[in-house]
Amino acid sequence: MKVFGVTKKELFLILAGSTLLALAINWFLSPNALITGGISGTSIIVEEVTKGMFGVGVPLWITNLGLNIPLFLISIRQRGFQFAQKSLYSVLWVSFALWFTKFLPNPFTSTEDLLLPALFGGIFLGCGIGLVIRAGGTTGGTDMLASIIKFKHNNFPITKLMLMIDGCIILSGFFIFGQEKAMYGIISLVVINKIISNIIEGIDYAKAVFIISDENERISKEIMEKIPRGVTGLKATGKYSREDKEMLYVVVSQNEIARLRDLVQEIDPKAFMTIADVREVLGEGFVKDPTALTN
Repeated sequence: MKVFGVTKKELFLILAGSTLLALAINWFLSPNALITGGISGTSIIVEEVTKGMFGVGVPLWITNLGLNIPLFLISIRQRGFQFAQKSLYSVLWVSFALWFTKFLPNPFTSTEDLLLPALFGGIFLGCGIGLVIRAGGTTGGTDMLASIIKFKHNNFPITKLMLMIDGCIILSGFFIFGQEKAMYGIISLVVINKIISNIIEGIDYAKAVFIISDENERISKEIMEKIPRGVTGLKATGKYSREDKEMLYVVVSQNEIARLRDLVQEIDPKAFMTIADVREVLGEGFVKDPTALTN
């Protein structure tokens, strides 16, 4: 069932992620003048500069909303309104959350160590952006700009694109807030990108298993019936024994690997198994829409 064109799960991820992002900015980054890039970092810079020029800084939520308008127009032209629709909900909620979280009491104001707000701001921001991306949208700003670039140049990993864009914004913060805060901002940025990568890749994480056994027929039949997953037989030659053998190849999800391992060892305790991590799996039983994977 869809609500406003998105599923309830997607809407929950968008609202939860956007709220975490706003909390990261208002609780950790903005009070300590830590620039981690993105529209959030740009908003903090604009607020500081306008405060020095006019005595009153432009509110974060206004800058966030204003800078995202041209990005939305480009995104809608590239992918259509359905893709931008999810991002629109996120940006609107982020702008609203930046306003109302400003009135929430900040429980993290007592620390004078910039490392703690840099780390926790990175954790909150990374989780927030990661959840929104998992819902198929963006929070606008850096991740939307990176998504626009990736649409044209699909070989560029989105996390590296975001890192490059954010680096330019952090460099601007260096000249305004000084080198110490800029360096702490870089620490926060590293944490953000690591968490985003883990959230994006972790859900689609899978295991590729290679099996060599004298009981291949029985093993493959049991895998297809009991797990169930498709099995591929590959021709293999032992270089020491010079014997031709069949090697089984199967891809399973993380929660299926223990069951597969037990199944193979129960049939043939002498079976040789190699288990490798798989970052992306497209096809039957896994992700069927490659556009859903943004990393």
